[in-house]
Amino acid sequence: MSSSFKSPGETAKAVASIGGSKNNLSIASLAILGFLAGAYIAFGGMLAEICNAGMAAAGFPPGICKFVFGAVFPVGLIMVVICGSELFTGNVMYMTAGVLDGKSNIGDLCKNWAGSWVFNFVGALFVAFVLAYLSGLMTADPFMGNALTVANTKALGGASFLSAGKAVKSITWVQALIRGIGCNWLVCLAVYMAVASDDIIGKIVGIWVPIMAFVTLGFEHSVANMFFIPLGMFLGAKISVVQLLWNNLIPVTIGNIIGGALFVACAYWYVYVKE
Repeated sequence: MSSSFKSPGETAKAVASIGGSKNNLSIASLAILGFLAGAYIAFGGMLAEICNAGMAAAGFPPGICKFVFGAVFPVGLIMVVICGSELFTGNVMYMTAGVLDGKSNIGDLCKNWAGSWVFNFVGALFVAFVLAYLSGLMTADPFMGNALTVANTKALGGASFLSAGKAVKSITWVQALIRGIGCNWLVCLAVYMAVASDDIIGKIVGIWVPIMAFVTLGFEHSVANMFFIPLGMFLGAKISVVQLLWNNLIPVTIGNIIGGALFVACAYWYVYVKE
């Protein structure tokens, strides 16, 4: 009787093999699939902001609001994995494992990471500007106020700002880096668990648990922030492009690389694949 899931060793080898197969993507395919991945993550982010804002406006405790935010956000990665697309954070694990196993090289890794990061950004911006801002779905309170708070918290580099009449402190550069590590450690475990499962329900559950955890805990995902922060900017947040990049996307991206490459790809390659 065949099993519906792979062993950890089989999963590690499958991850390395997938990393090698990504070398064959053309630039056009990488652009399309990268755009779709950014859009899918943005859909999850938009859904999470609407649910969180509604819960907060109804007076639910902050912990419950954070859990609801985390509970609905995974829809984005579920679509990325099951429908097929190129997500930078997942590719950190795939390409690192592929290089370590000799199925890819550093040039392939850099092309994939740079291409997926850029086109993820394009897809996330499209959803933020067209589907969230121009549609009017996020331009009224409580949704707009919540989106502004999320953006300012992520991008103001440790400065304080007013939210609902209260002073709120934004995260620092170092905090963004550390939270990026925790995020992609869990995100890559979610993708790893999806690879381990051979059926749709198993993949969904494997994705949902770690993603719910990272979002509820408050870790930082570079591609999600490509939606959250620009949406706040479209809605009037006083955030510059330099602040978007330097205070958040750069440290979070570095943290995401460390979390996915070191704590997932390198760890499991060393234990299960290295001969």
